Amino acid sequence: MSRLVIAIFVGLIVLHYGIEPRVASSDENIEKSEALTQLFESAEQGDVDAQHLLGWIYDNGEGVAQDHQEAAKWYRLAAEQGNTSAQNNLGLMYGIGKGVAQDHQEAAKWYRLAAEQGNASAQYNLGLMYDIGVGVDQNRREAAKWYRLAAEQGDASAQHNLGWMYYNGEGVDQNRREAEKWFRLAAEQGDALAQYNLGLMYYNEEGVDQNQGEAEKWFRLAAEQGNASAQYNLGLMYYNGEGVDQNQREAEKWFRLAAEQGNASAQYNLGWMYYNGEGVDQNRQEAAKWLRLAAEQENASAQFILGWMYDKGEGVDQNQREASKWYKLAAKQGDADAQFALGLMYDNGEGVGQNQSEAAKWYRLAAEQGHASAQFNLALLYFRNYESFELLRRAYLWSSIAAHSGGILESFELLHKIESKLTESQLEIVKQTVHECEKLNWRECEVPKLSP
Repeated sequence: MSRLVIAIFVGLIVLHYGIEPRVASSDENIEKSEALTQLFESAEQGDVDAQHLLGWIYDNGEGVAQDHQEAAKWYRLAAEQGNTSAQNNLGLMYGIGKGVAQDHQEAAKWYRLAAEQGNASAQYNLGLMYDIGVGVDQNRREAAKWYRLAAEQGDASAQHNLGWMYYNGEGVDQNRREAEKWFRLAAEQGDALAQYNLGLMYYNEEGVDQNQGEAEKWFRLAAEQGNASAQYNLGLMYYNGEGVDQNQREAEKWFRLAAEQGNASAQYNLGWMYYNGEGVDQNRQEAAKWLRLAAEQENASAQFILGWMYDKGEGVDQNQREASKWYKLAAKQGDADAQFALGLMYDNGEGVGQNQSEAAKWYRLAAEQGHASAQFNLALLYFRNYESFELLRRAYLWSSIAAHSGGILESFELLHKIESKLTESQLEIVKQTVHECEKLNWRECEVPKLSP
């Protein structure tokens, strides 16, 4: 199954601050109409609060037809009088091109005016622009400065993003304890990303003592808010029995919730559970469905298993061309099993045209990752096609590696066959190469390209 991975996200949160008028009942409609009339009169007379509120009303279509251009008009009038909520909201409208032409520099201008007056939402938004380099030149130190000002006022999104910057050492010196502090402040306010990231820190023992129970607690809080990464990690904890009692049905539940949101790792794990009948009834067709969704998102493990299913006709109609397609996609991402399988297809001409050079290429890539069967097949390929001492040397080395590190018994028989083709002096050279490889514990071995 997939392993827990760090995946910390920074997202733009669009905030509209203003007084939210409650929805009127039928008995209040006359009063509400009169209130709107009075609000218009006050706004037209220059009342800044009325202008801001009128902007909010048009922005949200409360009691009037929604009209973003009209909203921008009233926000601007209030903003020009220094109302920080209106300045921030006008910045938001420029940022997303709502009611006005999109203009990130103009957005930054209005955020700055509000931020310099202490508006926490504007401080966060301005920090975000410096963070991603939109509307201003990217400047992580400046981003951290504005995030901090907003965070110190309790803005949860700013607390999360400041924690992220401390976690990665962006704009500030890397400090995992400081990251944990800010993630916790945001998490305790219910910020799902911060809850997820705090869970990761407990799981991976970063800035805090490792505590799988705490990791599970924070993952669950984020998962219950719909955070797909947290749902996936919580499913993995149930699958492995980490921080919770092992429960494959509960694992399947959380994997499914994440998978339905498009989380590729969860889609792969759910497909794997259907393939093996773990926590669910075995269903190879359902397995193929979820594995395909993950494979289409470039999950290499899913690509390999889906290729295997096409290769063997499990859950899908057997189709070796389709198998080779998925093997190749996984192999190009470095999946050793897929590299070996693709090498085998080229070796035997199944699903692809027979090509010994391509077979050797993919066997070697898998062999260099320690894939014992690939090591043996590569040795066998070199032996079958040897035309020089160099190829016999390589065959002997890879067969030795397969025999000693991979436990492939057929390799010993191949070694004897290779020895029968070598002269005494050649065998001495080859055995010296093997001896050097053995000293490296059969890892990172290479045959130098020397003439015999």
